[in-house]
Amino acid sequence: MNLSEVLAINLKYYRKKYNLSQEKFAEILGTTLSYLNQIENNKVDVRVSTIDKFAKNINVYDKNAKIKSEDLVIYKKSHITTFKRIDEREKN
Repeated sequence: MNLSEVLAINLKYYRKKYNLSQEKFAEILGTTLSYLNQIENNKVDVRVSTIDKFAKNINVYDKNAKIKSEDLVIYKKSHITTFKRIDEREKN
């Protein structure tokens, strides 16, 4: 697993943890929806300075988070999440 894949897993994890849409999470991270989508789908490489910015901005959003840049690129199996699109959910 490469760093881009781990970053994607961790960003999805934090987005789900805070129960945020991609749009709102992108705003918090200080990036665009399009770029966050590309990161989460492992379509782009991300600069270290961008990862630093993401960690800092998550900490601004959640004062108790104390996330370091390294936390966004360290693999943790517990951070693997599954997201389904609204139209893919089962209908009751």
